[in-house]
Amino acid sequence: MSIVTLVSGGLDSTLVAKLAIEEGLRIYPLFVDYGQRARERELTACQLAMQTLGLSEPEIADLSGFGKLIRSGLTDPSLHIIDDAFTPGRNMLFLLTAAAYAHQKDADAISIGLLHESTSLFPDQTAKFLAEAECMITLCMGRQIKVLAPLALFTKSDVVALAAEKGITQTYSCHLGEENACGNCISCNEFKFGGIK
Repeated sequence: MSIVTLVSGGLDSTLVAKLAIEEGLRIYPLFVDYGQRARERELTACQLAMQTLGLSEPEIADLSGFGKLIRSGLTDPSLHIIDDAFTPGRNMLFLLTAAAYAHQKDADAISIGLLHESTSLFPDQTAKFLAEAECMITLCMGRQIKVLAPLALFTKSDVVALAAEKGITQTYSCHLGEENACGNCISCNEFKFGGIK
């Protein structure tokens, strides 16, 4: 089985790639540049993570115009990193791009690092969204391409524990894109449990 794995340099997607390796899958890593503020830090961490895992250099989908048109706290420094964090269509953009790439590579599936939907803040982070996206992708591509979310039963504390067990380090998850994580964006706040920050 072959799979296009959406990778961002963050802990969740790096763990997804590691789990795919352990399953013996053929992996095509894909990084999406959607015009995010953290692009450079994310990409650097992503390239390092793929190298550390023994995977090929991630392909880069340059969709940076999306962030210029669809402004949010993740794409526009003039907007609030938390209050304006919702970026409409972002996860569908990711899945559609990954599915088109999977079609080109004759891959069977795509994967995304979404966690348990009890932790979701936005409508494109739910099990229903993933199921509907898979149906739409099958319709668009003319064949089934599975949409997998291997961490869908995990909370962030579960991910942190499993990633530590797997030896995953040097990831980057902050939406702000500065050298040191801001500790305040939605992504950073996910790590604030049990004293971990």
